[in-house]
Amino acid sequence: MDVKSMTGYGFCESVGEKVQLAVELKSYNNRFLDINHNIAYALAPFEIEIDKALSAIAKRGHIDVNIRLKVLESEMTVHVDEGAVRAYTAAFEKIAASSAHPLEITLADYLSQEGVLATVRSSDSESYRTLLFDTLSVALAQLDESKKREGASTKADLIRLGRIIEEGHGVIAAHADELEALVKEQLVQRFDDLLGDKGWDEVRILQEIGVLLVKYSIHEEIKRLAVHLKEYFKLLESDEPVGKRLDFLCQEMNREINTIGSKSQMVELNMQVVRMKDGLENIREQVRNIE
Repeated sequence: MDVKSMTGYGFCESVGEKVQLAVELKSYNNRFLDINHNIAYALAPFEIEIDKALSAIAKRGHIDVNIRLKVLESEMTVHVDEGAVRAYTAAFEKIAASSAHPLEITLADYLSQEGVLATVRSSDSESYRTLLFDTLSVALAQLDESKKREGASTKADLIRLGRIIEEGHGVIAAHADELEALVKEQLVQRFDDLLGDKGWDEVRILQEIGVLLVKYSIHEEIKRLAVHLKEYFKLLESDEPVGKRLDFLCQEMNREINTIGSKSQMVELNMQVVRMKDGLENIREQVRNIE
């Protein structure tokens, strides 16, 4: 199964009969899916469809969408408003009559007036649809491939780091009974040092030791950590986005490892705890990069 990174890049440029179009997609880490558009005005009507296509390959991340459109053949027409020309002619004649000056109207007089000439762009956004989405499709495929490629590398590292936690768990589980015996021995010795030969109620003391052993036992933490590790490796093989779930699972594993560290009185176990915490911190860094 694929683990996808949130970072990726895709680019494609196409040339049609009248336009040149380029699509560039850049993806970065983000807690949610956030799409930023920088696209040509003529393509604005396609924004929702573009976002839908992006959401099909990306569930989280900040994505910059840059689409450039260059018109190779002008689709602009110039319209002469004949009504405006007649209105200006009548106005010029009235001004001449009022001022008692001869009428000398030039072409420049008309061209300088507002509304005489109007430019109209006959382009229709739908005329760009096929070229846009064919180009976008290629850029999306590149983006998806780069996300998968980066994700595969991250997955391999997450598996390696997970094995470090698993190995440490195995060592700690193998010494759990030894730790309990050590705690019991230390407690008995402590009571003996305190009470000496004055005599003491062994049953009562053993009850107290039992209570303390429960307090210092790490068997429950070992069991819970084993469950978390099983879920961790299962999620890495999932075909669904697992970044958020892995982040939560890391918090749970961290809690169990910290508790084991606070109860352990054996140097060997403490060394494993340090090693596991270091591996877990690296896992959490990597998890922030995946969907």
